[in-house]
Amino acid sequence: MRKKTGVRFPEDSNPSVVPRQFKSAAAPLEISVFSVSQPRWTTKLVEEEVCREDIIRLCPKDTWNSNLAVLECLEGRKEETDITDACSHLLWNYKYNLTTDPKFESVAVEVCKTTITEIKECAEEERGKGYLVSCLVDHRGNITEYQCHQYITKMTTIIFSDYRLIRGFMDKCRDDINALHCGSINAGEKDIHSQGEVISCLEKGLVKEAEKQDRRHMIKQDCKKAIMRVAELSSDDFHLDRFLYFCCREDRERFCENTQAGGGRVYKCLFNHKFEEAMSQKCRDALTTRQKLIAQDYKVSYSLAKACKMDLRKYRCNVDNNLPAPGRLVSHTYCCVWSQLCTEVAL
Repeated sequence: MRKKTGVRFPEDSNPSVVPRQFKSAAAPLEISVFSVSQPRWTTKLVEEEVCREDIIRLCPKDTWNSNLAVLECLEGRKEETDITDACSHLLWNYKYNLTTDPKFESVAVEVCKTTITEIKECAEEERGKGYLVSCLVDHRGNITEYQCHQYITKMTTIIFSDYRLIRGFMDKCRDDINALHCGSINAGEKDIHSQGEVISCLEKGLVKEAEKQDRRHMIKQDCKKAIMRVAELSSDDFHLDRFLYFCCREDRERFCENTQAGGGRVYKCLFNHKFEEAMSQKCRDALTTRQKLIAQDYKVSYSLAKACKMDLRKYRCNVDNNLPAPGRLVSHTYCCVWSQLCTEVAL
């Protein structure tokens, strides 16, 4: 059997970080990232003056030569004191340019040729604006090409680290973010909400609305769909639900240390330990919110959606996806309960 080789990403050959105007700590941080030029592909993050000290202090030396490895290292740092404002801003610009730069899109075209032809929606995406990579992230569960899956998995981690990088999310939810006071939406502005708190705030607003606890602001339908879609896309890997990940890191180590990540297994393990006395309240609350989202749309539970997939086909549960989420849950679950496996997983 041939040994599978890894994808050689543009960043492995010294990718750029951000435009020249962000090259020093003294650079004006208020400049919008949406007006910057395309990045240069010559600098490693560890060589950037404003980030060098943080990276050397926080990341293992064997990650320094790979910008993606450095990003993965720094994504696990939640405390604002861990990373300086200047470095945080530079990282945001790097990630934004990373998701929109044609060079990274060209890598996707090269390593995902078969996948792109198989997924019509992605094949029809306009090139050069980052839409292709975002589309492949949306459909990553259907990717069978090894190198393509490897590449898109890396890009998924980056995109889900900040709600502003998720395609179309800010446009659809901008008004609701402001109305619910969920946090800043100014591009490039550093705030603690950029790591998942904004989405968590919107999810809580959606839950309160469904439970009729708060009728002062009704979340727009497009934003509701975007919130549920993000919850669905993060259902297989709890690392992608940034708010829950940070709330439950210690609980995961305490209760689910030997549980392999992926396939929704960590979620399921944490759900099983939700009422343990040693479970932290912040993790319990985050799990409760996610369970209430599952009550609105079964697809937010990876294990439930997977277990019920064949039953939905068998009993022809082709429910219109345009129905409100609660309607989809009831209609799908009615068919699904015929399977003992589904009813067990649903608990």
